[in-house]
This record gives sequence, structure tokens and C-alpha cells, in this order.
Amino acid sequence: MTVKEYIDSLPEERRKAITKVRAAVNKGLPKGYREGIQYGMIGWCVPHEVFPAGYHCDPKQALPFACLANQKNYMSLYLMCIYGDQGHRKWFEAEWKKTGKRLDMGKSCVRFRKVEDLPLELITEAVARVPVDKYVAHYEAATAKGGKRKK
Repeated sequence: MTVKEYIDSLPEERRKAITKVRAAVNKGLPKGYREGIQYGMIGWCVPHEVFPAGYHCDPKQALPFACLANQKNYMSLYLMCIYGDQGHRKWFEAEWKKTGKRLDMGKSCVRFRKVEDLPLELITEAVARVPVDKYVAHYEAATAKGGKRKK
């Protein structure tokens, strides 16, 4: 499946929301990441050409950076760069609070029912703040500490 096919398969209201969030991510996406379908949703990853080791849970998969999905009762934006970096997460939460919008977030998953629930400019900025080399370095340090890294 391609990103276009994924989007085309959505109901119209969800298609419009996912398209706007995707545009916000792509607007801020630093060079080196690649968009595609990963884990059955729209994903942005560090390709194997840049980080050959891949994702420690499944090295055949490229290292996930962000994902965007249509769920049954909501839509989700997974921001792995926030999950793995407490400083970035604190900044993100503080900036979100300034928008006056309600944040519904798990470890990396920002859940939303309509695109108006999201401060799209903040999404763009959050993604833009994490170049590939910084993300990979942080990921390697975090997985080395946890002993989960497969070599």
C-alpha cells in the first residue's frame, strides 16, 4: 500500500484531517527521513541507507520517527522523537498548553478526533527540531542503556 492509497481509503472527513496533519509533518521534516507506509500506517523513518541497524524491535524495519494513523474512534500521531527525549517532551507539553487546546497524549501518541484539536504549527516545529543525526544518536544512547539493542 502507498501513502496515497492509505489516504484514499479513508472516509472523507478523516481523509481531510489526515492530509492536513501529514502536510504539517512534511513541512517540518528535516532531510534524511523518508515517508512511506510502516506498521500499516503513514510513517516517517530513518531509512536503512542512513541507519543500517534499523529498529531494535525488528531490525528489518527502518527506525520509526513518526507515524500517523486512522483508528476506530480517533486518529493518532505518534511522535517517537518526543517519547525518547524528556527535554523535548517537556518543551512540547509546555508549548501545547500555551495553545489552549486539550492534549490527549500517551508516551508518544497524540490522539485527536478532528484536525482542529491540533496546533499544526507546533507539530511542524516539534518535527523540525529533530534532525536525523540527533535522533539516531539519542536512539542509540537510549537503547544501549536499556540493553535492548540488537547488533
